[in-house]
Amino acid sequence: MDRPEIWGGVECTVNRVDDRYLDQLERSGHTQRLDDLDRFAALGIKALRFPALWERLAPESPDAIDWRWTDAALTRLRALGVRPIVGFVHHGSGPRYTSLLDDAFADKLARYARCFAERYPWVDAYTPINEPLTTARFSGLYGLWYPHARDSLSFLRILLNECRGIAAAMREVRAVNPRAQLVQTDDLGRTLSTPRLAYQAKLENERRWLAFDLLTGRVGRSHALYRWIRKAGIEARELDVLRCTPCPPDILGINHYITSNRYIDERVANYPQRIHGGNGRHRYADVEAVRVGSIPVVPPVAVLREAWERYRLPLAVTEAHIGCTRDEQMRWLVDIWSAATALRDEGADVRAVTVWSLLGAFDWDSLVTRDRGHYEPGAFDVRGAEPRPTALCGVVRALASGVQPDHLALDSPGWWRRPHRVLYPTRWTAPDAPAQQFAPSVTGKREILITGARGTLGTAFARLCEQRGLAYRLVDRQTLDIADAESVERAVAAYSPWAVINAAGYCRVDDAERERDACRRGNALGPTLLARACAQRGVPLVTFSSDLVFDGRSRSPYRESDGVAPLCVYGHCKAEGEKDVLEAHSGALVVRTSAFFGPWDEYNFVTMTLRRLASGARVTAAEDMTVSPTYVPDLVNASLDLLIDGATGIWHLANQGATSWADLARRSADLRGYDAELVVPVASSTLGLTAPRPVYSALGTERGNGIMPPLEAALERYAAECALA
Repeated sequence: MDRPEIWGGVECTVNRVDDRYLDQLERSGHTQRLDDLDRFAALGIKALRFPALWERLAPESPDAIDWRWTDAALTRLRALGVRPIVGFVHHGSGPRYTSLLDDAFADKLARYARCFAERYPWVDAYTPINEPLTTARFSGLYGLWYPHARDSLSFLRILLNECRGIAAAMREVRAVNPRAQLVQTDDLGRTLSTPRLAYQAKLENERRWLAFDLLTGRVGRSHALYRWIRKAGIEARELDVLRCTPCPPDILGINHYITSNRYIDERVANYPQRIHGGNGRHRYADVEAVRVGSIPVVPPVAVLREAWERYRLPLAVTEAHIGCTRDEQMRWLVDIWSAATALRDEGADVRAVTVWSLLGAFDWDSLVTRDRGHYEPGAFDVRGAEPRPTALCGVVRALASGVQPDHLALDSPGWWRRPHRVLYPTRWTAPDAPAQQFAPSVTGKREILITGARGTLGTAFARLCEQRGLAYRLVDRQTLDIADAESVERAVAAYSPWAVINAAGYCRVDDAERERDACRRGNALGPTLLARACAQRGVPLVTFSSDLVFDGRSRSPYRESDGVAPLCVYGHCKAEGEKDVLEAHSGALVVRTSAFFGPWDEYNFVTMTLRRLASGARVTAAEDMTVSPTYVPDLVNASLDLLIDGATGIWHLANQGATSWADLARRSADLRGYDAELVVPVASSTLGLTAPRPVYSALGTERGNGIMPPLEAALERYAAECALA
C-alpha cells in the first residue's frame, strides 16, 4: 500500500452530565438507519469506528445486553467488506451501575468485552475506551462530565481505571480472538506558553502522553511525571500493574483538531474573561494557540511525527473533523491527509486517516454539557428527511481512490493558515478598534461571480467569501446587467466563474405595483437569462426568491413543496422567476428567504427600529403579520455551504422561528436594553402599504431542519455585532 487507507467514524459520545446521559447516536438518528452503512461504504472507506457502547447495550444490568442493533449492523458491515473497529466507551463513564471512579470499573468493562467477543468472534479491532486521557481531564480535572471531579487525584484515578479497563478488556477479547488488535486513541494537543508559565506547559506536555505511556508500561520511577503522580496520592503498586503487564496498542490513534494546541498567558487582561483560569500559583488565560498572532501554527505532521518518534508504533489519524464552514472542513481533511502521507513518505508506518464525523456532531461547542441543538455537519448532513451528502463526500471518495481532490473551495488555504486566524495579536488591540476591512480576492484563482455590488446581499456575499477564503468577483449593473442577454453572455464568458450568485434584483415591494415591468425584468427575466447562460456552461447558479410567493392562508410554516399563490406584483414576479430558472437550469439553487436584518447595512427593519428607539422615538409595527426574519450572515453562509455541496432546487432559508413585526421590534429592543414600551403595535392596514401582503408567511423546511440557527440566537449575535461596531 503506497498511501494510507481512509477510515470512517460516527460521532457516538454518550457522556453523563449529573444524572443525564447525552447520546450523540440518538441525536443523529444513526441507529435507526441501517442504510447509513451502505452510504459509508460507498465512499470507499476500509474501516469504520463502530460504537457498541456499554451504556447503550447494557444500561440497566450487565446480564441484560440488547444485541439487536449490533447484530444487524455488524452483519451488514461484514457483507459490505468494511472492517469494524469496535468501541465500548466513548467519553462516557459507563452504565449507572459503575463509574470512572469505581474500583471495579475495569473488571465490569472486561466482562462486557468478553460477552461481545464471544458473540462476534470474527471482529479483530477494538478501541475499548476512546480518548482516556481527554475523558479523564474533562471528568476528573475540569468537572465538565460525570463524576464532575476537579482535582489531580481524581484525574489520575480515572485515567488508571480507564487504562486498566482497556488492558482487561483486551485480555478478555484476545482470549476469544488472539488476533484482535488494540487501536488506542487520544488527543495529543500541545501546550505553548509565556516564559513565566513554562513550568505549567512542561507539566501539560508530559501529561498528554500519559495514557499511551501507561499502556506501554513506561510509567516507572524514571518517568518524568512519576513524582507528581505519587505526590497526588497514587500508590506505586497501582502503577506497577501496568508497568509489569503492559497492553501496548497495535495502532496509535491520534485524534487531532486545529484547536488541540493551547497557549497559556498570565497577561489575562489581553483575553476575554471566559477563558481565564489558573493553577493556584498563577492566574492565566487558556486559549487556542492558532488564534494568537505571536504563536506559529504547529502543523499536523509535527504532532504525528512526535508520536511516531516516541513510540515507533503504527499510527492512524482516528479523528479528523473541524466544526466550521464546508470549505474549511474540506481543507482541514486535505491538510490532515497531506500530513499523514508526508510522514509516511518519511518512512513512518501511518496506516489511515479517519473521516470524523461522517454524520456530524451535536453540541460540541459546549463540550457536550448542554443540549442546545448546535449541529456541525460532517460528510453527511442529517437535518433533512435522510442524510444528505455534503461536498466532503467528494473529497473522501477522491482520497479513497487515490485521486487528488479538485474542488474549487480547495484553491485557498484553511483559515488556520490565513491572517484571519488571529484573534489575539502580539500587541493587544482594544475591543473598540476599527474592524478589519475586507479586500477583493486574489486574482488568478477560480472565482464565484456575484451580482448586486450595491446591494445588501451582494456586499454580504463578498464579505463572507473573503472571510472564508473563497475567491470572488463582485460586479455591478454597469458590468453585468442581468436582464440584458448580451451583457450576461459577455460577463459569464469573460470571467469563466465556477459558480454564479445572483444577489441583484428589484426589491421595492410597494413600488412594484406600478412598476410591474421593472420588477419582472429584475426578478424573473434577469435570473432566467443567468440560468440559461450558466446551464450552457455547466456552471452552478444561486438566486433568491421570497416568502411573498405565498398567499398567507396557511397557519403553519410554508415548506418548499407547498404551492405558490402570490398576492402582489412582487410575489408574482418572484414566482415566475423561480419557475423559469429551474426550467432553464436543472442545477440551479433557488433560495426563498424573508425579512432581512444584519449588521452591515443601515436600512433593514431591525436596524432602523433600534436607531429610532435609541433616540427615544416611538416605533409603529404590524402586529397582525407573521414572518420569519433572516439574519443576513446566516443566510449567506448557509447558501454558500449549499452551493459548495451542489444542492439544487428550491430551499427555504430563514432563521427558525416566526414572529410579528411588532414582536420582532420588542425582542430587538430588549436585547439592546432599549424601552420596548416605545414599540406601538398596529394593524398592517394602518401602515399605508400599497402592495397586498400575506398575513402569514413564515418559512419552514422539509429539506434541512436546523440549517439556519434559531431566530433568538441570530438576534443575540446581531446585538453583539452592533455593540462592537
